[in-house]
Amino acid sequence: MELIQIIFLSLVQGLTEFLPISSSAHLILPFSVLGWPDQGLAFDTAVHLGSLLAVVWYFRADVVQLTTGFVQQIGGTQTAHSRFANNLLIASLPLIPVGFLLKDIVETELRSVHIIIATTLIFGLLLLIADRWGKRNIVETDLSWKGALMIGVSQCFALIPGTSRSGVTMSCALFLGYSREAASRISFLLSIPAIAGASALKSWDLLTADLPIDWLSLSLGLGISFVAAYTCIRLFLAYINRIGFLPFVIYRFALAAVLFLFVTMSS
Repeated sequence: MELIQIIFLSLVQGLTEFLPISSSAHLILPFSVLGWPDQGLAFDTAVHLGSLLAVVWYFRADVVQLTTGFVQQIGGTQTAHSRFANNLLIASLPLIPVGFLLKDIVETELRSVHIIIATTLIFGLLLLIADRWGKRNIVETDLSWKGALMIGVSQCFALIPGTSRSGVTMSCALFLGYSREAASRISFLLSIPAIAGASALKSWDLLTADLPIDWLSLSLGLGISFVAAYTCIRLFLAYINRIGFLPFVIYRFALAAVLFLFVTMSS
């Protein structure tokens, strides 16, 4: 890839991974609209790893507390952190079997602009409704196992390009009554096992594919996506309670309209 493509795709991955606008859709679009060559498995793995490192670093204190609480309960000590860790684990489980079973279908049958247009509109509308009608009075540490399971099931819809993993989990949490910031924090913490699992699968595919690797491009992509993702998380949590999700809904509708015009004019 050319340098401009490396920078653009790394920024897109880092910025859109945690915004409710779908990173997978934005990574597919340059190839459909601009005619760019596919970035390849190695680069895709690198930029996702950059996003993973960013969210782990930002929530490092939470990760330590949750890990400590999870270990403490093995010795019989139940704390708010251990309960929260258990429920985050519950929320992470549904994606594993569904992702494994539908992996090939998603990669071969669902990566089209028409599907992205539909999911961008539908899940954008759901986000708007959730933000308008959600009670927004529950904090993330009050996450119950039932709520965790519902959020975990909703996360499976993110396998469809254009849905947005963060968008659909935030929407579900808002419908359940969580505050905007709490819904966002739950979604971001859930992204750690989700991205880690996806990165592990991609890494395995990469190791078994015996492909040539451009380490300079991978390092640059990882670094840019890390900085972009960390900045995105920090600013998003700082302002989401004030601005709400309407700007992201408007963006999703505008993106769908632009894509529809592109498809119409191309046909």
